[in-house]
Amino acid sequence: MEDFLQLAEERYSVRHYSQKEIESEKLDKILRAAQVAPTAANYQPQRIFVLKSEEALEKARTVTPYCFNAPVVLLICYDKDVSWKAVDGHDSGVVDASIAITQMMLEAWDLGIGSVWVRGYDKRVLDEVFELPSNLESVALLPIGYPSEKARPAPLHARKYPIEHFVKEL
Repeated sequence: MEDFLQLAEERYSVRHYSQKEIESEKLDKILRAAQVAPTAANYQPQRIFVLKSEEALEKARTVTPYCFNAPVVLLICYDKDVSWKAVDGHDSGVVDASIAITQMMLEAWDLGIGSVWVRGYDKRVLDEVFELPSNLESVALLPIGYPSEKARPAPLHARKYPIEHFVKEL
């Protein structure tokens, strides 16, 4: 990566994948991006399941139609027993897992691998299908793989609100 902002601007949600296998060293780098993600109090509550076998991928496809035939799907959770809790009870786990997901998406793109954040599923069904223990809270599925020739950014991808829309000086 030479320019982070350029990387962030070019990355888009990939919904068409080739079946080219992701090299293990590249998958390791993507997972390392989650490992080094900043988390509240550095508790590192993110838990990631790598779904690569046909059986595991079929389970994911029973939970959502949005796996887009990706050769690998990452199931990202956080451990409620480990995540940092604020004095008001706020659990930072979903934020910590989200930061890890974002870093994995950007590292994947830097390696030429596409991804798409998926939350289009019934969490209760996913938890049951994957037999997640009660301490794990699922956050998202992340299909990853090399973009196929049909892959294109969604029509609204380039639409950006003016910065004043979401940034206010106080």
